Amino acid sequence: MAGTEDAFDRWLQGLDFEYWSTGQHKIEPAAFMEKWARGEAVLLDVRDEAETEYISFPFAIHIPINQLPDRLDELPRDKLIATFCSGGDRANVAFAYLHTHGFDNVRIIRAGYANLFPELMPGKVRELNRIRSGKA
Repeated sequence: MAGTEDAFDRWLQGLDFEYWSTGQHKIEPAAFMEKWARGEAVLLDVRDEAETEYISFPFAIHIPINQLPDRLDELPRDKLIATFCSGGDRANVAFAYLHTHGFDNVRIIRAGYANLFPELMPGKVRELNRIRSGKA
């Protein structure tokens, strides 16, 4: 465990006021969805399976937060990973955990349900589909 603790210490020590104050650790839902449509990003949904029974996102990689240590190999290292949960706490933990395990391109989606849902309305989905098909 010392290796992980050392990695977390080094990562955390490198995050100064400039980093946190500029919001580099977050991404707006609209910006994320555009990157996703271009194949540049994935949504990591770390909510529990009980939650995804009611609302699921078929375009997301769903790994409950407590399963993340055993399933890191399911995540791409060549794309932006945006972490998501309903309230933000688990997304924040997943963000830090991934960084300490060598994932450099990770952001927390500024979401929760209220901010993500407007990006999934028909007009926006139509535009995302145009981007995905290369017609935008």
